[in-house]
Amino acid sequence: YRSMIGSLLYLTASRPDILFSVCLCARFQSNPKESHLFAVKKIFKYLAYTPTLGLWYSRDSSFDLHSYSDADFGGYKVDRKSTSGSCQYLGSMLVSWFSKKQNSVALSTTEAEYIAVGSCCVQILWQKQQLVDYGICVKDVSIKCDNTSSICLAKNPVHHSRTKHIDIRYHFLREHVESGDIVLEYIPTEKQVADIFTKPLDENSFSKFRRELGLSEL
Repeated sequence: YRSMIGSLLYLTASRPDILFSVCLCARFQSNPKESHLFAVKKIFKYLAYTPTLGLWYSRDSSFDLHSYSDADFGGYKVDRKSTSGSCQYLGSMLVSWFSKKQNSVALSTTEAEYIAVGSCCVQILWQKQQLVDYGICVKDVSIKCDNTSSICLAKNPVHHSRTKHIDIRYHFLREHVESGDIVLEYIPTEKQVADIFTKPLDENSFSKFRRELGLSEL
């Protein structure tokens, strides 16, 4: 089981569509059950039916850095922790993505989304610095989020009096919003590409978001 998980984790570097499923199965490496092995075999079966899918990078794509951030509130049934998902684009090219269980139990959807956007902001700041090394300066990077309350929390200090339980390390997000390093934008859930990294989806939604990630038949 561990060998199979290791192989799949290696493959997620080029197949972001399996990232959520693989990361979920990887949580049970210490004590896997037959159901977990069955789930991993289904991932391999999916890969066998889609061997030519790959990321396409166009040479005429712009260097417009933007990102999507999402969270599944209490989606992990074992300990009720939320899952953060994020993906970053340069123009139309997917350059970074992650799916990670949050370290603490969120008490609301707003808190879960706020923590996810904070993690996304860290990734954006690192990528901005990398682009500076190549002589490319990017300002006002857009982070698209489908939760209006978390956007208000990042912009309005009054809301902080009701969210004192959120770890202070996540409130650095507001500082970067004020300084113009990032811009939080609302996006409807049906257009939230990062949804594919946070929860299981129906076939139509999965196929749509897979295309938007840039995966195509090569």
